[in-house]
Amino acid sequence: MRLWTQDEFVSRRQGEWTALSDILTSGKPLHKLPAADISRFSALYRGACADLVHARDVGFTPDLVSYLDGLAGRAHNILYAAPPYRIAAAWDLVAREFPRALRRNGRFFALGMTLFFAPMVLCLVATLFFPEFAYQVLSREQLQGMADMYSEAHTGRDESTDAGMAGFYVHNNVGIAFRCFATGILLGFGSLFFLIYNGVVMGTVLGHVIAAGHGKNILTFVCTHGTFELTAIAIAGGAGLQMGYALVDTGGRTRLGSLRAAGRDLAIIILGAAIMLFIAAGLEAFWSPSAAPPPAKWALAGVFTILLTLYFALAGRSTTTARPGLRAGSQGIVATPTPGGRP
Repeated sequence: MRLWTQDEFVSRRQGEWTALSDILTSGKPLHKLPAADISRFSALYRGACADLVHARDVGFTPDLVSYLDGLAGRAHNILYAAPPYRIAAAWDLVAREFPRALRRNGRFFALGMTLFFAPMVLCLVATLFFPEFAYQVLSREQLQGMADMYSEAHTGRDESTDAGMAGFYVHNNVGIAFRCFATGILLGFGSLFFLIYNGVVMGTVLGHVIAAGHGKNILTFVCTHGTFELTAIAIAGGAGLQMGYALVDTGGRTRLGSLRAAGRDLAIIILGAAIMLFIAAGLEAFWSPSAAPPPAKWALAGVFTILLTLYFALAGRSTTTARPGLRAGSQGIVATPTPGGRP
């Protein structure tokens, strides 16, 4: 069998080397390429490694061996290196992955919203029509304290108090959401309990304060940050129900395997809910108690509600067409040096 000369070898293999080099210099993360392109990249990398071994064995010029060595090394680093942490990854979570994960698991999202908001509305109405109902849920001292808290409209407070309250709100809100989610490990029953319980308590407090004549004050205070806070709590509870369901309906896997299969979506959903809670805490600390006029607070609450609804429904939906196949390329390997020489 006749061995190829170096010029023949370069002529036959140059197209694949250029295609591999094009991917390496494109600047696009490998994990974001279509599956077919990732497979093609792996094949090109293996081919470059085989060509490097052949070039060394046959004794081609050092320039060609060095080029192939560098090409294979760069491809190896891309293929096997751990992906770096980037701000773009956080933006991708917020802009695309979180709403996509919610839509993929829409039934648990809807169930969490129902189990939280339905008891809230029912207890609110029950307290308005039957004031004594509130005392079956909370003590008179607790209810009187809430009524006193909202007996006057909020007209602002000093910055140091706002900053301190921000930390309290983060701790409180995250604690509620964490209980709604983490107790889902009890086959979902913990999340079921905490969603209903928090809905009952919040609805009762709202109803009692409104019945006491301070409804405008409390509703104006909660309308803006509540858009994020209450929705995030329901989302966290829905994720807990999803975790519990994964332990019940394993799809033929072990319970641990079923939990792992649901793990990525659960992590994305909880991270997204946590971001919403931090936004809520900032609003609750600095905007809700401010001296801004009530119409401004209600207007902003309406804007946030519309934007959040559109975000859940539309964000992350793909509008691009499928990428075409990789172009092999027609230029030479490098400008200098030009591979050549005898076999």
